[in-house]
Amino acid sequence: MLTLPVYDVTPFTLLDFPGKTACIVWFSGCNMRCGYCHNPDIVRNKGRGMASQVLAFLHKRKGLLDGVVLSGGEACLYQDIVGFARQIKRLGYSIKLDTNGTRPEIVREMLDQDLLDYVALDYKAPQAKYKKVTATHLFKYFDETLTRLIGQNQVPFEIRTTVHSGLLDEPAIAGIMEDLSARGYRGVYYVQNYTNNNGAPTLGALPPQKQKLDTRKLPPPQGFTLAFRNF
Repeated sequence: MLTLPVYDVTPFTLLDFPGKTACIVWFSGCNMRCGYCHNPDIVRNKGRGMASQVLAFLHKRKGLLDGVVLSGGEACLYQDIVGFARQIKRLGYSIKLDTNGTRPEIVREMLDQDLLDYVALDYKAPQAKYKKVTATHLFKYFDETLTRLIGQNQVPFEIRTTVHSGLLDEPAIAGIMEDLSARGYRGVYYVQNYTNNNGAPTLGALPPQKQKLDTRKLPPPQGFTLAFRNF
């Protein structure tokens, strides 16, 4: 019996899994407390659905969907996510994992078992600002996942940073870019402007941004592609 706290399922998306028609499975719980998070219910909720219900849904959607996005919250908090992904693959779906990277052993196991077809890794902040943004000291675990992903070539992945200008500024993003270049990253780095479309209070009760990040002040990327979302 898989014990996974499913918060909700988005039954259809064309935006969240590159090149795939997909659904999104949202898992409750997160090991971070990012101040800009506008889904505090997902972070704090213990789950209101079960993995078996999701699998039943996926049985019905065979031939209509190409992929499944595992998101949250943080899906990798749960060891059973590996077995769940295995069952999804048996149904013929591709899998994308959205993760903050702080459970490198789970990511490693999923890679080793060929369960992943795409990964989106959140680079929350440079190490010096990691606690300020995430309220954790988990950078070393994220670092392990980032190193692992850059060192493999079987699964495409992207790296992304959400920017609330009250937490991160242009020098902070420039520092992340310098780190990615030094590591030999060759993919796409997405800088995402913070948005709160539902207007709900954020996890850290952050006020609205006074101004957006000034993307013109960022250095040119070295070896990878820089792209912007929501600017």
